[in-house]
Amino acid sequence: MVNNLKKLLVLAFAAASFQQAYAQHDSPPPGKQAKPAVEDEESVSTILTINDKEGLFNSTASFSFDVKNTYSTGQEGTVSYQLTDEKGVQVKTLSKPVKIGANGHERYDFEIPSLKTGFYKLNMMINVSDYDDTTRRAFGIRADQIQSAYKKPADFDSFWKTAKAELATVKPQFKVTEVPEQNTDNRRVFLIEMKSLDNLTIRGWMTLPKTSNKNKKFSVLLGLPGYQVVLKPIVGKDDDLAIITLNTRGQGNSRDVIHTERDAFISYNIEDKNKYVMRGVIMDCVRAVDFIYSRPELRHDQILATGGSMGGYLAIALAGLDKRVTICSAQNPILSDVHNLVGAVEWPMNDIKKYVLSKPGVTFDQVVNNMEYYDTKNFATTITCPTLLGLGLLDPYVPPANGYAVYNSLNTDKHVMVYKDLAHEVSQKYKDYEGSWMRDTFGLF
Repeated sequence: MVNNLKKLLVLAFAAASFQQAYAQHDSPPPGKQAKPAVEDEESVSTILTINDKEGLFNSTASFSFDVKNTYSTGQEGTVSYQLTDEKGVQVKTLSKPVKIGANGHERYDFEIPSLKTGFYKLNMMINVSDYDDTTRRAFGIRADQIQSAYKKPADFDSFWKTAKAELATVKPQFKVTEVPEQNTDNRRVFLIEMKSLDNLTIRGWMTLPKTSNKNKKFSVLLGLPGYQVVLKPIVGKDDDLAIITLNTRGQGNSRDVIHTERDAFISYNIEDKNKYVMRGVIMDCVRAVDFIYSRPELRHDQILATGGSMGGYLAIALAGLDKRVTICSAQNPILSDVHNLVGAVEWPMNDIKKYVLSKPGVTFDQVVNNMEYYDTKNFATTITCPTLLGLGLLDPYVPPANGYAVYNSLNTDKHVMVYKDLAHEVSQKYKDYEGSWMRDTFGLF
């Protein structure tokens, strides 16, 4: 039976700092009032439906636009759409005059044939007598064929082999301290500390079920942090699962050496691939697996690495570099197909550009080339464990084509869950599926 823990998984780990819902409706321009559909109040309301459950088509895209008018007078004007690629280049537009009778309802159906492979942004606009609005959606064409044009660096594997070798020279000095005041009726809470790359101390939390069986070994959920998210102890009802939440360097209770401003963290030392902050962050995750292997009460053959946003990125990077991870779950992983983020997203590219301008002699092209060593899609190529990926088609930080460039780079048992109406987030269905999948894989019944 999957219990309360699965309801906590993504809530705890996918709540990254940039996980705001993408606004799906623009405010009306001055002089127009977009009246909400309140009972007994006259209004116009609309629903834009992409006619596929996941918003994915083979060639011809189709969608419908429903307009309901509860005014006692008719509405006249236009319904139109604008279709662009993910970087905003216009692909097609269409506008048609409409008349919606008093207390009337109209449905408008559209098809767009012969579209090229990729993802598209759809802006559906209505402009009638008493109402203006724009609704945004997205859809994909032959998503399973999307591949990045940018190849993994030839020395990618040796680069990370060197990083792991450097980590191995650092004595971990694991320290576990119980925090009794945070214990619950069924779980004990521990502060965990360890030395990682560059001899930095990193910290996190471990919660263990209370048991009288001194030989009991627990399966492990390793939760990795979103961007500048403070992870705290997670306690669930499970009596068979250890939960570890890791605050990598510069995050949460591991900020004593690296303590940048929030926006500056993603760019910290980015001009040097050997000193970039994410090199240490990823090695912190490897060190966390070292910690798991050091503990006799933890099962070393049952480790789920999971996270959302930066945490999703770290889950994929860790699974790609460390074969000790048993299964991997990543929601909306950032830094996916980095070259193709340029011109497609504001974050993190604008912050990186701002950083480059402050560094004489450093060029943006140099930095983006360095980022190939940190690209999610390149870590994905080396994953061998089963992997679950969650994507929102309206994600402003992980465009769906970038997410699919990662998914299509996986050469292992894999599954993707796509949410056509969500942004940098996943739904409760993902959380339920992840919990059930973990328990089934680990034989926790």
